[in-house]
Amino acid sequence: MKVSIIIPTLNEALILEDSLRAISSLNPHEIIVADGGSTDLTVPLASGIATQVINSKSGRACQMNAGAKKATGTILLFMHADSKLTWHSFNRMKKAMTSIKTAGGAFSLQIESEKTSLKAISLLATWRAKYLNLVYGDQAIFVRADIYQKMSGFSPLPICEDLDFFRRLSREGNVTLLKEKAHTSARRWKAEGIVYTTLRNITIGTLFLIGFSPQILSKWYSAIR
Repeated sequence: MKVSIIIPTLNEALILEDSLRAISSLNPHEIIVADGGSTDLTVPLASGIATQVINSKSGRACQMNAGAKKATGTILLFMHADSKLTWHSFNRMKKAMTSIKTAGGAFSLQIESEKTSLKAISLLATWRAKYLNLVYGDQAIFVRADIYQKMSGFSPLPICEDLDFFRRLSREGNVTLLKEKAHTSARRWKAEGIVYTTLRNITIGTLFLIGFSPQILSKWYSAIR
């Protein structure tokens, strides 16, 4: 089973090298970094570790689609630049995808923090994904390459492309939410405040699901962390 890991980036030099080395240790088939126009050292740092670094129109959906277009794996795994997986979690994903009935899935969320509030948010995010089928990109979404092609990839939305993609994915076959964790940085919560960030994310997700314009909603969420 060949796993292509696709990572969209925009000015991620502060954390990218550490993340890519951790991802490289999983020994995937390939690591593709799709950069959306970074002005820092993101591209040269990525070039020293990733299999491919490509330039793309900015926007996470566009970048992930551009990366997937270059991928040669049978499984596509989309990860954020500040996310990591353990060897056990990565192999658990591969085992889950041996079932031809499984179209794709995601991991449970683990925000890297000892704060009780962020541990609670991690648990609630996993509950939301399990019972409401609402999965965000920081949970590291994976999908069969043929299913991804059938779906025409991510919709070109400026925000909530992950929610949209996973809901469409669930119509293509069985999806699995692994109990194993995708570990993601707490940097946005630290920078913007735990209460504000949480309420903002809930509001954006809810408004998107009831039909509000993604173009308007994207103005509330900065692409730069």
